[in-house]
Amino acid sequence: MMTDIRPAPTGRLLRDRSKPGHNRVHYLELFFDLIFVFAVTQISHRLLKQLTLGNALETFFLFVAMWWTWVYSTWVFNWLDPQRGRVRWMTFALALACLVMAVSIPDAFAGRGLVFAVTYVAAQLGRSLFTLYAMPQGSVLRDNFVRIAIWFAASAPFWIGGGFVDGAARYALWGVALAIDVAGPVARFYVPSRGASEISHWSIDGEHMAERCALFIIIALGESLMLTGATFEKLEWTTPHWLTLLASVAATLAMWWIYFDKGSERGAHHIAHSAQAGALGRRIYTYFHAFIVAGVIVAAVGDELALAHPVGHLEPAALMVFGASSTLFLIGCALFKREIAGNFPLSHMVGLALTILALGAAWLLHWEPYQAAMIGAAALVVTAVWETRSLATGLPEARRKPS
Repeated sequence: MMTDIRPAPTGRLLRDRSKPGHNRVHYLELFFDLIFVFAVTQISHRLLKQLTLGNALETFFLFVAMWWTWVYSTWVFNWLDPQRGRVRWMTFALALACLVMAVSIPDAFAGRGLVFAVTYVAAQLGRSLFTLYAMPQGSVLRDNFVRIAIWFAASAPFWIGGGFVDGAARYALWGVALAIDVAGPVARFYVPSRGASEISHWSIDGEHMAERCALFIIIALGESLMLTGATFEKLEWTTPHWLTLLASVAATLAMWWIYFDKGSERGAHHIAHSAQAGALGRRIYTYFHAFIVAGVIVAAVGDELALAHPVGHLEPAALMVFGASSTLFLIGCALFKREIAGNFPLSHMVGLALTILALGAAWLLHWEPYQAAMIGAAALVVTAVWETRSLATGLPEARRKPS
């Protein structure tokens, strides 16, 4: 069974879970998330600046680091009480570190690597140490955060060392550092002298976690719409530009529908009533949602590419961006919903197949970018409509395994 850790007198910085409505998302958490509106923009602009394999891999690496910072903070706010003064000051300091880290993203693999590394380590390790301090003495959660702090301390030398070198040496050191951080939850933060954390000890509020991640999806979708609108405003309003705009908006709305119409609410209900909320939170919200957010960010890049050059030759790099956005998003949503339904949604598999067919047709038939954008949006719309109809009419996709 899931252990409920409630604040003892020495745990006065923690939320009081004994009262109804205790664990709602607080305004301070929303304020903190504003930093990541900027971070998402930095990520998408970095990818857009140079559509090469090398830049795509670097940008993906930085996205994972940014996501890892945010999602660990989300876990921490599941327990810390945002109305406490010391928690607020910690959050302000954390926001400053994340802001500087986001500013460093465009040149993280160039002249600002050390700044990126130092702020990343400061955010991850500093937040973990504060949470350790906030936990009651002798609680299992305090032991867990001791392990987490040790893991972040283990990766810190690789992050900082990578900031002092360039080229292949930085890739190697940072690769090891991020691998340590990402592997931590999978290894249950095993420490030789302390053992591993027990999943049953992660007493999260599933509804709070689900709401935070849903709000992050809103951030990413909103950034996509803002980028599309800002780009369109500067262009000549030709028919291809208008068609591309409509395709971009349709794709964004379809993404919203696919995630929020059924999946988000059911995910929150499922994790809230699970005896393994910690394990579900690790899989669904820590790992699977990274694919969803990445898909939305890449979609914003594809929208701007199609708007900037709606007619003419469709470059292979742009075609890959169009395909990667839908593929990442649908895979993430399918994995998310599989945890709830027990099977991959048929609608999402159809959407993936349509995306692949559309990309092949666009390449073989020499479609122009705005045409590729339209057919890509159509694949997402078909997925959204298929899922909605399936769940409404009792088709196989609507069947659910017992909770």
